Amino acid sequence: MPLPDPLSRQPIPGWRGTAYLRAIVDDPRIEIGDFSYYDDSRGPEHFVARCVRYHFDFVGDRLIIGKFCAIAQGAQFLMNGANHPMRGISTFPFAAMGFVPGEAPDLDGDPPRGDTVIGNDVWIGREAVILPGVTIGDGAIIGAHAVVSRAVPPYAIVVGNPARVTRLRFSAGEIARLLAIRWWDWPVEKIMRHAALLRAADIDALENAE
Repeated sequence: MPLPDPLSRQPIPGWRGTAYLRAIVDDPRIEIGDFSYYDDSRGPEHFVARCVRYHFDFVGDRLIIGKFCAIAQGAQFLMNGANHPMRGISTFPFAAMGFVPGEAPDLDGDPPRGDTVIGNDVWIGREAVILPGVTIGDGAIIGAHAVVSRAVPPYAIVVGNPARVTRLRFSAGEIARLLAIRWWDWPVEKIMRHAALLRAADIDALENAE
């Protein structure tokens, strides 16, 4: 039986709206783990243009997406280039627009908030917005249309604007065990062998999987 290909542009037979991101993203500022995918009926190959916004070279921030993430149509990753100055009278980006000759355009905004980091096995719902510099923990779920402005704990479910944690998917002890298992780092053959366990909720069995 052939192994799943993390570089497949059409992992779902007969459906062109889903692609693994590693197959369609060629940008050194974006790091993507195996089997993370984007689904968009308009064409997933436009992920960077439609979903990664204000990602300017002069800022230097990165978008890091872990393994086995599921990203729905219209999700938005706003990068640090979206920031405007807020400490002065005007929020207009004078340096970027050439009004201050010789000044670097990155001096317009507030200090960058760092890389945007999406953990492993994260599900990001339709048209959710991730603000600059946010870290989303492994196993989290981001509800449709949520606006995420702060860090999301592992295995949390967040919804709303601004996004708030509604509940954790597992207890604190169970989350610690799942983070120790790190199933997404298993060889593909092992993941295929234990797919039934990954679709269930038996952490004891998952810990003993060989």
